[in-house]
Amino acid sequence: MINFDDLYSVLTAVVPLYVTMFLAYASVKWNIFSPQQCGGINRFVAIFAVPLLSFEFISRINPYKMNLKFIAADGVSKVLTLIVLFLWTNLSKNGSLDWAITMFSLSTLPNTLVMGIPLLKSMYGDDKESIMVQAVVLQCIIWYTLLLFLFEYREAKNLILTSGGGNNISNNNSSSISNSNSQRNDESFWEVQERVERTTRNEDDIVNVIQSLNRVAPAIATAVDDDKRELHLFIWRCRCCSSPGVCEQSVEVCNRENEKAESVEEPNIIESQGSPSMLKKLLKMVCFKLVKNPNSYASILGLSWALASCRWGIKKPQILENSVTILSDAGLGMAMFSLGLFMASQPKLIACGNRLAAYGMVARFVAGPAVMAVASIGVGLRGTILQVSIVQASLPQGIVPFVFAREYNLHPDVLSTAVIFGMIISLPITMLYYILLGL
Repeated sequence: MINFDDLYSVLTAVVPLYVTMFLAYASVKWNIFSPQQCGGINRFVAIFAVPLLSFEFISRINPYKMNLKFIAADGVSKVLTLIVLFLWTNLSKNGSLDWAITMFSLSTLPNTLVMGIPLLKSMYGDDKESIMVQAVVLQCIIWYTLLLFLFEYREAKNLILTSGGGNNISNNNSSSISNSNSQRNDESFWEVQERVERTTRNEDDIVNVIQSLNRVAPAIATAVDDDKRELHLFIWRCRCCSSPGVCEQSVEVCNRENEKAESVEEPNIIESQGSPSMLKKLLKMVCFKLVKNPNSYASILGLSWALASCRWGIKKPQILENSVTILSDAGLGMAMFSLGLFMASQPKLIACGNRLAAYGMVARFVAGPAVMAVASIGVGLRGTILQVSIVQASLPQGIVPFVFAREYNLHPDVLSTAVIFGMIISLPITMLYYILLGL
């Protein structure tokens, strides 16, 4: 049973994260950071701190001494969840790729590194710490990489669909835009500009993105006007102009030319949406973006180093070790700092609303452990390891999925609420699972 010393060790790991989060929250309320600076901080966390943290953590493990049954149970539980969400997305009229990605994060990616290791070590002994380390490694290598793939796939799909004309946007994309506007009072101009800069690297891509935003320009302009911000000039090329730059014709002429071209091109685009060529284009865009994302290969490099070091006794040079740890040590703290910045920018504490917050808690603390229990029993886990696998699945929401959700602007309000309130209520819930499984 957990004693006071064990409880104190858990609080020692968790309380500093809340201190960091509240400092970030206060810095926004005191106008220390602007919205653009907050976005830059989250981008730093997603591109530098998290990949280096993953590399540093994974490179220290011994891949040759892992519990294969636990690994199988963890993999089966997540695959089962993906299958259910995939069927719901494609067979249900209410299915949504956006919510499938979010529900996968909520139900299968717990905060094992910060809370899982000290908490389950206190519950089940020091020898079970290695199980939690293995769970973290699997998350970094496989499931965070898959999560990034889903984010990039969604972004590439939306970019392809919207670049062909506003009338052929799918219902799911339209509903997601509507939900985003209602929840966040329209996407700000600065966030649109940041997304354009992130997803475009050449002139043709810039043209496609700008044309896709033409139909939502009034909403953006309204949001910018409301915020008393100055519009920045996008570089674009209209169909009635010969070169990039400001439109050479009047706004009315430009709009007529664009509408004529869209009316001609739209049938071909609609016809090709389900074609193999479009799927090939989607995958090509996604694999290209993943190659450029440090999170994609940080885990692979870490695992490769771990395999080599355990096999041949190779150690990292001290200069490399220090170069990595100087930023990786700040990974979790900066992730919580980004969470506090986002929380302060929302109009209310429960950013996503009470109903979505309740759904998130059910997915995190009920659905996740239930699927993990079925998978664990199915692969033959018994005894203490079975209990560890279920309790591990009942931990609060992981912080890294929120960083990715904020970076890709997909329900960060839901993920932030799950992290904040999940860490508050997780200890009594985890204790309840621990007591019930021990009966």
